[in-house]
Amino acid sequence: MMSTIKILIVDDEEIIVKLLSMSLRSDGYETFSAYSGQQGLEVFKSESPDIVITDIKMPGMDGLELLKKIKEIDPEKEAIIVTGHGDIDSTITALQYGASDFINKPVRDDALAIALERAKTKIALRKKLKDYTTNLEIKIAEATEEIRRRADFQKLLIKSSHDAIIAFNHEWKVVIYNPEAARIFGEAPKDVRNKMTIDELYTPRIANIFKNQFRNEKDKKVLPWKENIIKTKDGRQIPVRYTSDTIFENGQFVGTVNFFQDLTEIKRLEKELVQSERMAAVGQTVSGLAHYVKNILVGLKGGSYVVDVGIQKNDTEKLKAGWETIKKNIKRAGDLTQDLLTYSKQREPEMETCSPNGIVEELTELLKDYAISKGIRLTKELDTGIGEVMADPKTIHNSLLNIINNAIDACIEDENVSKKHEVTIKTYKDEKNMLCFEVIDNGCGMDDDTRKQLFTPLFSSKGGKGTGLGLLVTGKLIEEHRGSIDIETSPGNGSTFRIKLPYERPKALDIN
Repeated sequence: MMSTIKILIVDDEEIIVKLLSMSLRSDGYETFSAYSGQQGLEVFKSESPDIVITDIKMPGMDGLELLKKIKEIDPEKEAIIVTGHGDIDSTITALQYGASDFINKPVRDDALAIALERAKTKIALRKKLKDYTTNLEIKIAEATEEIRRRADFQKLLIKSSHDAIIAFNHEWKVVIYNPEAARIFGEAPKDVRNKMTIDELYTPRIANIFKNQFRNEKDKKVLPWKENIIKTKDGRQIPVRYTSDTIFENGQFVGTVNFFQDLTEIKRLEKELVQSERMAAVGQTVSGLAHYVKNILVGLKGGSYVVDVGIQKNDTEKLKAGWETIKKNIKRAGDLTQDLLTYSKQREPEMETCSPNGIVEELTELLKDYAISKGIRLTKELDTGIGEVMADPKTIHNSLLNIINNAIDACIEDENVSKKHEVTIKTYKDEKNMLCFEVIDNGCGMDDDTRKQLFTPLFSSKGGKGTGLGLLVTGKLIEEHRGSIDIETSPGNGSTFRIKLPYERPKALDIN
């Protein structure tokens, strides 16, 4: 609600001032009187009225001069000029000085009321505008403070994050590079922020991964978390998980942000856990192997006895038979020892350029005659598009050799003698760009219980003929190669063993 309007009446005719004051007070206004321009100015300064009604023609300081000085003191005050008929020039000058309205003498109540309403409307609008402006300034200040607070909070989050956070603008220049990023990549923030581009910070392959992530907004999707090894410019190798998101505004690319998580400690703990579990398994295996070792010793003793008899009787055939038995059991002891050492010792894959198809060719040539002697056909189906890869050929060779031998044994042990037994080795790349090997047989197959126990220590589906370590070692080698192995099988129908390894072309290991 607006407070009582204060009006200053200035006129050198005292009767006019008194009459106007009485009329305005009766209408609810608060009035002040002055009988000259100078006196009016003094009252204005002391009382600061909202509206000034002044006559133009006064001795000394006239109404125009008073109006000019009032506007100099407070330009927002409203002034109504009282002028005689025909005094157009003075009226125009008054309006130029900032008078809000004018009325002619003699002053009529209706004309004065209209002029006052106009003046009050201007005062009310000015007050509303002032209040709105004040509120707007307060809101802007509050919003600015909130934005600043949020920005500070976001900066603190980015700075204190355990993830490396690196953001690039639309020109692929680094704009955010937090302390964890500096620790992982080894570049000081002052040398990176607003200086380096994505191609200068990363090595070409990972730069292209992020740059090709989104070519336009239609293809926008968050890059799933992936694991790999970052090779930094100072020679360190850091295992990381990484992801990325790209920012579009009104359909235009404005930047991207990359996240990296250092997995060094996690990988170390995982290795320690795997090694501990492996050693525990070896410990459990020792007691179970006693029976197998005893069988080897019995075989050695039997063979040595036959050799002794052959020597005593000068019997060459017995000497040969005894020696074959000894050699067979020496091999069994050697295989057992090698399997134990392989399983108990942590081994990093020895990556080199090799041909997966070449390894399969070598194995089929090695085992072909043995398979034929058992009535089994050994075939291969090789994907010629695989070419050469970066892999550990010993892992591939040993794993496939073990699995192919198992497949041949499964055919030998099959009770269905009417089958034409066959073992097939396949190579191919799957839809996830993994290098795949399949060993398929149509032998005896396995039930679910047997399949579930294949990779547990000491389990063997060959009865007393196996140690139960072959597939355990194979699984370990594949795991060390960052691969996987799975089995499809059913009793009487055969089995399919499938190995999947990362498909990496030569000279393409660096992703950072």
